[in-house]
Amino acid sequence: MTLTTPEGITDWPTAGFPGVRVNPDTLLPHVVNEDALEAALAESTDPADRIMALLLEGRFGDAAEELAEARCNDPESFKLRIYEAELHRATNRYDRAVQLFRQLLAEVHGTSREPLVHQFLGRAYFVAGNAAAAAESFSKALDLRVAQSADASLIYSSAVALQRARNVLELTS
Repeated sequence: MTLTTPEGITDWPTAGFPGVRVNPDTLLPHVVNEDALEAALAESTDPADRIMALLLEGRFGDAAEELAEARCNDPESFKLRIYEAELHRATNRYDRAVQLFRQLLAEVHGTSREPLVHQFLGRAYFVAGNAAAAAESFSKALDLRVAQSADASLIYSSAVALQRARNVLELTS
């Protein structure tokens, strides 16, 4: 895995996996510590973790193959369904990504998983260039995370994403 680690990443939100953080400008996950990522992958038995790593490496074909196999073994896996939508987002099929995230959102409404789906949906909107919809999704994720007394790192991630979407909105208006 080859990567470039930018300076000043200590304030980047964590991305929920060792060695990965969210770039506060692009709102996309980025490998910042390859050794930590590789060590966590070596210990993991979850196929979703390997799929996530392949997505981060830009190996979308390999990610799609592993995702298809994993979904056959566990078609209802929430995590795999998230990565299915993320694969669409990563390959610029934003409409399909948004559709899948909205479907997941309907299924998890009112549960502890709802803020996570709002966060992913916001990222899909943001990358697709819809900062207004992104800000709305990030705001919902933030409100729900605060209401659920979520981990501070999750609240921070939503706050950073919401602020970035609002900044883009200000620049375009």
